[in-house]
Amino acid sequence: MLIARAPVRISLAGGGTDLPAYFHKHGGLVVSTSIDRYFYAFVRLSSHESVQITSSDYRMMFRQRRGEPILWDGDLALPRAFLDHFGIDAGLSIFLASEVPPGTGLGSSSAAAVTLAKALSALVGMSQTRAQLAQLASHIEIEKLGFPIGYQDQYAAAFGGLNAISFARDAIVVEPLGLPPAVEQTLERRLMLFFTGLSRNSAVILREQRAASERREQAVIASLHRIREIAAQTVTLLRSGDLDGYGSLLDESWQAKKRLAQGVSNPRIDEWYALARSNGAAGGKIAGAGGGGFLLLYCQEAFQAAVTADLERDGLVRMDFAFERGGAMLLLDAMPHTRSFGRVAASGVGSTSA
Repeated sequence: MLIARAPVRISLAGGGTDLPAYFHKHGGLVVSTSIDRYFYAFVRLSSHESVQITSSDYRMMFRQRRGEPILWDGDLALPRAFLDHFGIDAGLSIFLASEVPPGTGLGSSSAAAVTLAKALSALVGMSQTRAQLAQLASHIEIEKLGFPIGYQDQYAAAFGGLNAISFARDAIVVEPLGLPPAVEQTLERRLMLFFTGLSRNSAVILREQRAASERREQAVIASLHRIREIAAQTVTLLRSGDLDGYGSLLDESWQAKKRLAQGVSNPRIDEWYALARSNGAAGGKIAGAGGGGFLLLYCQEAFQAAVTADLERDGLVRMDFAFERGGAMLLLDAMPHTRSFGRVAASGVGSTSA
């Protein structure tokens, strides 16, 4: 048995500037923190001439028979793409599960990709740095599968912790914020997550934003420039201990984000956000691309009970969480040391460049 996990994340500022259509021309910056909600992969050896993948989140099962071409379209495309990358088509059973619902704006898809990168690299005996795990996950999601996403989530899941992540055409740099413990603990207490229960297709929103960036639409580019500036201000405010200043800036960032694409918000989300603000929340946003999933709020402790009561009365559910620093890791590796799997194991090499 082999068990791997990687955390999901909260994006605190800069979301959208991590898409290559923007940062290849202008540079990007995000501030994010991983939280103690994880995606898990359980891998065990099998005597069968096949690989079986089971997903508890999607309630799906897939079976790949030895010698058959591995296709990575349709259901469970992500783990199937990893099987193809590593050349694994038999002798394995993989069970996948997440602590948060998929498609809710916390980067669970990329946490899944990083978890699979960690688990299957260990399976074939490859030692990968955190950067290499993030690069491999990004390669599979963005290049192999063509997902219209950015690079923030893979690096947040691989590295863990509270970081400023900068993006350029030729480099991605992860820099821990290194806040004093008291400041980081206060920030953790003042951030709140509420599950809206709304489903959304982030790919539609992100494709629209990517297309607008590629066309250099003035309003979208101007909003992304401001979002990047807000991310830089967020780093300064957090390091100076001005958490309330960050809370106010979060509201401005949300207003700029809503100008990136249709569907980022909707009347119901706007009502919930206004309700939270009327009860004392300083700022907030919908996590991830927008349109549904989790509502993130910054709120001083004295107002949290009222905010929680009114939002839960309106059908939202608050999710407790804590910051985490572990990133991707193996929880258990009880596989035989003599195991050998796939093309990567046979050749001793594998592509990890994004």
